[in-house]
Amino acid sequence: MTDTLLIELGTEELPPKALKKLSDAFSLEILSGLIEAELITQSDADAASPFASPRRLALTVPNVIPSQPDQTIERRGPALQAAFKDDGQPTPAAMGFARSCGVDVENLERLKTDKGEWLSYNLKQTGKTLAELVPNIIDQAIKRLPIPKRMRWGDGTAEFVRPVKWLIVMHGSDLIPATILDINSGNSSRGHRFHSDGELLISSANNYEQTLLEQGHVIASFAKRQAMILEQVKTAASSVNGSIEDDQALLDEVTGLVEHPTAVMGGFDRSFLEVPQECLISSMRDHQKYFHVIDAAGKLMPHFITVSNIQSKNPEQVRSGNEKVLRARLSDAQFFWETDQKTKLIDRVESLSKVTFHAKLGSLLDKSKRIQTLAGNLASRMGGDETIAIRGALLAKADLVSDMVGEFDELQGIMGHYYADRDGEPAAVGECVEQHYWPKFAGDRLPTSAETQAVALADKLDSLVGIYGAGEVPTGDKDPYGLRRASLSILRILIEQQRPFKLSELVADSATIYSDTQGIEIDDDTQTAIVNFIRGRLTALYQSQNISTATINSVMACKPDSPLDFEHRVKAVHAFSQAPEAADLAAANKRISNILKKQASDVSLQVSESRLSETAEKELFSAIQGIETDCVTFFNQGNYQQGLEKLASLRTPVDNFFEQVMVMSEDDAERQNRLALLKRMQSLFLRVADIALLQA
Repeated sequence: MTDTLLIELGTEELPPKALKKLSDAFSLEILSGLIEAELITQSDADAASPFASPRRLALTVPNVIPSQPDQTIERRGPALQAAFKDDGQPTPAAMGFARSCGVDVENLERLKTDKGEWLSYNLKQTGKTLAELVPNIIDQAIKRLPIPKRMRWGDGTAEFVRPVKWLIVMHGSDLIPATILDINSGNSSRGHRFHSDGELLISSANNYEQTLLEQGHVIASFAKRQAMILEQVKTAASSVNGSIEDDQALLDEVTGLVEHPTAVMGGFDRSFLEVPQECLISSMRDHQKYFHVIDAAGKLMPHFITVSNIQSKNPEQVRSGNEKVLRARLSDAQFFWETDQKTKLIDRVESLSKVTFHAKLGSLLDKSKRIQTLAGNLASRMGGDETIAIRGALLAKADLVSDMVGEFDELQGIMGHYYADRDGEPAAVGECVEQHYWPKFAGDRLPTSAETQAVALADKLDSLVGIYGAGEVPTGDKDPYGLRRASLSILRILIEQQRPFKLSELVADSATIYSDTQGIEIDDDTQTAIVNFIRGRLTALYQSQNISTATINSVMACKPDSPLDFEHRVKAVHAFSQAPEAADLAAANKRISNILKKQASDVSLQVSESRLSETAEKELFSAIQGIETDCVTFFNQGNYQQGLEKLASLRTPVDNFFEQVMVMSEDDAERQNRLALLKRMQSLFLRVADIALLQA
């Protein structure tokens, strides 16, 4: 009979930032293994309940059968004519097949098909039990978890993200024996570290969550615990007429820190609000895991909310203790702010000479000088103020040697903007200082003006070209300098801010600056590799927009140098791929491509109208001539969608051509003319993409 399967892996406190990711991966791998073993269906997997708290990864799955269904496997042996001699005696082939099936030849069956007759044997395979299968499923799931660095503990050889303390594997109320990570399974779990008596006996997989809650004071569901935290924090903030900002990363981390949350409101002295609020928020969020409170205008209020893992008999003491800790943090931020104001941002620039950017590429001061040159050039080409861009690039890295950024590195750029404004720099310069780091992550905002975009592009290009040129090419999932992120940032700025720069020119400009200022040579092959590396990020960028890989590859085949041009092409091809003519034209282009590849010499684009003899080829030539001028005009304007709409009209004449015309005519002149006609049509499509790649 089917029943609920429970798997719980009990550990020491798991990394809170990684808990949700670990839980999702653990559940996915277990469910995939159960489906593959035919122990559950996809609908059962969809009904599964994952659990994750600081000391456990767990999962319950309904309707799990106790063993796989039995199977009959048909094995086909040698053909009958090869299985027996003329006198009817079995050949070595027949005897060998029988031996492999564990029976005599006379016990084999005969399989008749329309292609002949063979010896066969139906092997009845008994399904394995859940107890036989589940330990390996769990073991394989654990091995596939996204754990960057595993640890060992005690004298054992087991490795996991944290030491494992207990294991439960149950089917309904039945225990399933298993040994995972040197721990034997049982039915004993653990409750809250402070609000339970320790071990909890789980009588059935069906009451796991309820037992943990009622006896262990543990809310095992990550989702339910998170919902509780969010509700409590919002209620606390509203009690002072405030609210909290959306911060999923902090919410996930706090959920990973507690097993039974209790929100506690605290406050701090209003005098701290004289410090830029980003500094105070960083102290609360990143160091203390507190939620900050803002008013209706988005301004920071002198309140914070912490989420405790205990229900204290004296909540006032919890509040007071947290306020005391935060007061020390905010005092540090206030001190750094006051100290930093004694030195102008421009006076910090020279100190960048003492900070190494890269051993082969010089200091941050060297980098600052390089991006000044490139940013000024780019700003001028974008119609921006070259002087502002150069000044912004000069000051862009200066806050890295300030006390505040030295303590809170996540404030780089933000503090530079504050310091630039304080020093009386033009507002646009301060914007360059802050925004040259944008976008910092996927979906982040982009620099807003020509000047800020110029400095951002210059900074990212300098890092990408220099570090790649120094031989630090990302491999696998290792990218210590964030070159993939820098590439995506460059692409987003160029595409979303409508900047039609060519990648080859941008990379060449940066390489020239390295050569002119420091004598560092980045050869043509390396520059080409860098361009291809940046262009390669377009696949992930458009896949995230639900553009098919086939569509992306069709455009990639033409290697557009401008990301903005790539954008126009890929969106046009995506729209074209939805059209009813697309499949037939893709198939025709693939057929044309295969035909042309087989030609010993290049095929001309010149078609002799006088040599067209068949009606279908005349109609195709006429159709091409009728749209060719308009298509070329559209393509030259970058209006690829309208051009492809014109080309879609070729579907019927192309179909007729292939149905009625023999391309590879025996007459050489006629054959070459027909090939030229096909190449002429193909060349129009290739002005946008290799449409042949759209065919599945």
